[in-house]
Amino acid sequence: MSDETNILARYVADLAFADLPPEVVARAERLVLDFFGNIARGGADAESSASVRAMLARLGLDGPGACTVVGASRTYAPAIAALLNGVYGHSLDFDDTHAESSLHPSAPVVCAAFAAAEMTGASGRDFITAVIAGYEVCCRLGVALDPTVHYARGFHPTATAGTFGAAAAAGKLLGLDAERIACAFGVAASQAAGSLQFLVNGAWNKRYQVGAAAMNGLIAATLSAEGFKGASDAIEGKHGFLHGYSDGADPAKAVRDLGTVYETMKIGLKPYPSCRYTHAALDGLLSLRAEHHLTAADIVKVRVGLHPNGITLTGAPLAEKRRARTVVDGQFSMPFTAAVALDQGAFGWDDYDRLGDPVLDALCDRIDVEADPALEGRAHPFGALLTVTTTGGTFELDIPDPSGEPDLFPADAALAAKFTTLVKPVLGEKTPDLARSLLQSTDIANMAQAPASSERRRAAGISQRRRTNGPAAVLRCGATLSPAFSSTLPRGAKPAKTPFAAHMLQRQTIQPTRLFFHLCLFGINVVPYLR
Repeated sequence: MSDETNILARYVADLAFADLPPEVVARAERLVLDFFGNIARGGADAESSASVRAMLARLGLDGPGACTVVGASRTYAPAIAALLNGVYGHSLDFDDTHAESSLHPSAPVVCAAFAAAEMTGASGRDFITAVIAGYEVCCRLGVALDPTVHYARGFHPTATAGTFGAAAAAGKLLGLDAERIACAFGVAASQAAGSLQFLVNGAWNKRYQVGAAAMNGLIAATLSAEGFKGASDAIEGKHGFLHGYSDGADPAKAVRDLGTVYETMKIGLKPYPSCRYTHAALDGLLSLRAEHHLTAADIVKVRVGLHPNGITLTGAPLAEKRRARTVVDGQFSMPFTAAVALDQGAFGWDDYDRLGDPVLDALCDRIDVEADPALEGRAHPFGALLTVTTTGGTFELDIPDPSGEPDLFPADAALAAKFTTLVKPVLGEKTPDLARSLLQSTDIANMAQAPASSERRRAAGISQRRRTNGPAAVLRCGATLSPAFSSTLPRGAKPAKTPFAAHMLQRQTIQPTRLFFHLCLFGINVVPYLR
């Protein structure tokens, strides 16, 4: 029998920050930043978020703890923080994707790692290393499953394979050795769950099951840390994850080129808050509209060719996809997202307010979505083939990859713009002076841990905004937030010149994940400081 479980466990246990190529670290930092923006907006705006919070309160699970939920005014127990961050961050369907595995790595991995990092007071190096370990595990397992077969059986790979990635990241931060990480995988095998049935009625299961993957991965790692015995051969065994969840699994793919080829570098970011299979078509339609000054009235017919996985998620049954009425329906509707793009030349989160718009319904009726065999043999499944018939002629476009994929990864300015778009409606305008003060401070340990008083928040220009459907957007930033924040520097000392991430990673006595979180939530463009 092959030994993928133990090979992956040894890889996670042995992975060291010093062994990671700089470009892999840089990519992981940017993925984390992007995902934090998703959490902040999802917690405030996603209609499912209030129900999850109410459930926790009713069951007595919302008590105080030591871990951060992005955008919330209070802390939670580690498992609940992982759950909420995961649910919130995946709710917009604006989070990153790994094409070959067809899953969203950050939602389960970052949330489990973030909670474990705060539990253990981990350094920035430890946090980033654990996140990368989690990315590698869940992406590789997703590839080994064969996502087409996994989808056909009704599974959601982000929630299934993601549980193992979450366990790997949390186990790394809890200091587990290879044997205990393999044990954590054994526990994760019993917790990996996620169904595609949500597609039938636009249900919120997809959001919750991904948050549950983060929580369950953290629980699996913690059980192992406490001596709990998990199943052996959990990944490749006869009744293990790969064979239990797929008819076409290839366990060898889970460890092929492990440590030399980084799946982390194959993770892309989303420019639109919808299923990734809609994005190549949206890129093409928006480009065509801009280049030829098209309006909705010019559109006679649109034919969108997608990979079969894309049809499963966004194109069938076509009549139902043309009449999306809930946000989840819209997120998984090629006709709706295409109609919005053609009608207004853009597509963003706020456009779900147009669900049921008669103008869009009429346009949806002119949009056909079909499986195109030409897309099945390609390296990546997210491409699209378009035939757009207008009153002025017919256009054909082949978009092999959507924007945001690794070869088209957004520049820092675009990443910062997306982050600001997500966070600004929740937190409002924040002073850039705060960013400079935070970056120049030498007393990061105290700043990262002490809560700010309301007076200090007001002095720093930080408002408290409450939304009727979201948590209070109050931030627990440092004890010295004031216009005179630079006075925390020793007399005569000059502000630190070290770039933020390097400073974060070099300081082993701080809680840099919390500082990074605070910077992100102020809507500050920290990307230029990441390297």
